Amino acid sequence: MDNSGKLKNIVPLLALLTAFPAFSTDMILPAIPSLAVLWDRPLSVVNLILIGFFVTYGFSLLFYGPISDRYGRKKPLIAGIVLYIIASILCALASSVNSLIAFRILQAAGAAASASLSMAMTKDIFSGNERQRILAYIAIIMALAPMFAPIVGGWILAYMTWHWIFIAQGAMGMIGLLGVIRTPETLKEPSKAHISKVMHSYVDLLLNRNYIVMVLVMSVSLLPLYSFIAGSSVLYINGFGMTEQTFSYFFAFNALALMAGSMSCLKLTDRINPKHLMTGGFAGIAVGAAFILIIGHYSPWTFALPMALITYSIGISRPPSNHLVLEQVHKDAGAASSLLIFTYFTLGAVGMWLVSQEWMERMQILGTITLVCGVLVLIAWMILQKQGLGSGNHQ
Repeated sequence: MDNSGKLKNIVPLLALLTAFPAFSTDMILPAIPSLAVLWDRPLSVVNLILIGFFVTYGFSLLFYGPISDRYGRKKPLIAGIVLYIIASILCALASSVNSLIAFRILQAAGAAASASLSMAMTKDIFSGNERQRILAYIAIIMALAPMFAPIVGGWILAYMTWHWIFIAQGAMGMIGLLGVIRTPETLKEPSKAHISKVMHSYVDLLLNRNYIVMVLVMSVSLLPLYSFIAGSSVLYINGFGMTEQTFSYFFAFNALALMAGSMSCLKLTDRINPKHLMTGGFAGIAVGAAFILIIGHYSPWTFALPMALITYSIGISRPPSNHLVLEQVHKDAGAASSLLIFTYFTLGAVGMWLVSQEWMERMQILGTITLVCGVLVLIAWMILQKQGLGSGNHQ
């Protein structure tokens, strides 16, 4: 395919496909407290619309990549988006929390295609500095999507019912589908290897001790972020009495802190050892958690500012963490990346489940989860450095 002829059309399409997961999860957040009241179900049940999405999304990522390498990008991408559109319509028609959970699982299976294959298409089409520029553009979209998604959801709820959130997501899917149909197949030479060979790569990775240890440690560092996502709407709307729209602005503020952390990492890596950034980031998670437990309940801002410190710390430590995890493997980088993201989402779902329980007051649960994760990861990271596991021991 001619890069110059398709560049103007393909880049916005890739950005849209990349934004599917964030819009699918964060747009519905403002509606969660009202759905709990509407169906008279506890948060631990209603939040399964998030948990089920995350788990299914993570599992689906493991399969779309190998399938697209074997059969091309376009067919599995079209199939995934069609499934996403159908599931979005079914979500809009859901009459109970159980049916909405089931349809969200279908929606996640479709959304995984758009996110994973859009990155593969970028690799197919662009190379060198051009690819770096396109990936930077997509990274900005990935950072902005969590900021705007709950705002869009909040404004929809201000004038319409929650059903329209899923109608809007279905419309987004239709736009993406039309774009993909008009785009030629980007994979020039499909792999001849059997898909079972890729599955064998996952087995090799599970036997790579250094890789698995680093994946688990770095995944636990993200668990507080997913816990916040699941508990934020109840904390702000029910706890502080905010409207859905006001909550969406506070959530966007937190997403801005995450983006600021990633940008700070980009600026500081030339001057500060990335391992020191990771140490500071892990310490920042624990410090922010302590502030939440001490002063978080006083006002929205005494909660939002420590939480922003936590997400900023996650943002500044995540890029070098991802790099260090992948340094533990010598081959099968694609499978290693997929398994890493799968673990992020799976442990993230655990965090969502924990914060949805009624063991104690919601903010105490979030603060305790974050403090425990921050301290454990910081200690584990110190031990790993002493053992030399952070220096890229290859499989």
